[in-house]
Amino acid sequence: MAESNFVDYVKIYCRSGKGGRGSTHMRREKYIPNGGPDGGDGGRGGHIILRGNRNYWTLLHLRYDRHALAGHGESGSKNRSFGKDGEDKVIEVPCGTVVYNAETGEYICDVTEHGQEVILLKGGRGGQGNSHFKTATRQAPRFAQPGEPMQEMTVIMELKLLADVGLVGFPNAGKSTLLASVSAAKPKIANYPFTTLEPNLGIVSYRDGKSFVMADIPGIIEGASAGKGLGLRFLRHIERNSLLLFMVPADSDDIRKEYEILLNELSTFNPEMLDKQRVLAITKSDMLDQELMDEIEPTLPENVPHVFISSITSMGLSVLKDILWEELNKDSNKIEAIVHRPKDVSKLQEELKEMGEDEDLSYEYVEDEEDVEDLEDFEYEEEDWEDDKQ
Repeated sequence: MAESNFVDYVKIYCRSGKGGRGSTHMRREKYIPNGGPDGGDGGRGGHIILRGNRNYWTLLHLRYDRHALAGHGESGSKNRSFGKDGEDKVIEVPCGTVVYNAETGEYICDVTEHGQEVILLKGGRGGQGNSHFKTATRQAPRFAQPGEPMQEMTVIMELKLLADVGLVGFPNAGKSTLLASVSAAKPKIANYPFTTLEPNLGIVSYRDGKSFVMADIPGIIEGASAGKGLGLRFLRHIERNSLLLFMVPADSDDIRKEYEILLNELSTFNPEMLDKQRVLAITKSDMLDQELMDEIEPTLPENVPHVFISSITSMGLSVLKDILWEELNKDSNKIEAIVHRPKDVSKLQEELKEMGEDEDLSYEYVEDEEDVEDLEDFEYEEEDWEDDKQ
């Protein structure tokens, strides 16, 4: 099977930079016999920063660059000169990326907006030079602070696509055909189940220049929430959709029952999905006459807007857009703040292992000899580190 370009989770090793050492330099100038300490502060270590980028829709670019290393701060120097700060490492991620600790499964952060920046790991603060430690009784301190150490962590990044409308249906229900009909997206379409093997996004144009985003995910089968089929892996991509469009073909034996099976799979996967707005589309309705539609209508679920459509003939598509736009803009359709809980990352670890991407990513740092000093005669308390330093 060809390797997919859609990657929705990766495991990477992150390491911030350590702070630079403070300088122990003594001022030495002609005609100034007792120049005293003039060592500058070390620079701070570089941060590991995540930045949301709407131009990315997959984590593929991180699959081949799984060591994120920030620069170390440089040491201070004479004349109270500050060391150069370490270079930050900025990781561009798609909007909708959630980050977990790969070892504990603890939720760390969430990047949802374009341009949003989150400091994943802070660089170490630079050490203070000896000029900070001159006192009335200690005129020539020959020690300085070492920089704060670096931080490191292996994380799993999981992508949950952001869209206004998520398409939910069994395989071959016409989801990809609808997306291709109402947007410029070009998903693979064929007359067999599981044609869609990865999510697709499309922008649906509405009236007066308005638009909304529609997401198509691989078809769900009964038992998807327990791991059957492709549904479990991709169900996460509709967790953040404002509205769910359920799609059941008109030739189904029992439209209501299929809708309830789909709803049950979603609620089993995440009970909070039941709080989302829902619309039901009966697809492939060009095979029905008005009399059959009138017979089917009373059997459909109550309190759920429904529409008969055909993506091939464009039947009902304008009405569908109107209903979707109206539901999206209802006051009741407000996305609640997502509550992130610790995640069992064992399943993701297993999938990464199967793909050969679960090796130890730790990165050994070799200390430079010039960075090692004899600081046995120097002790400082925690308050020596002030929040406004560096």
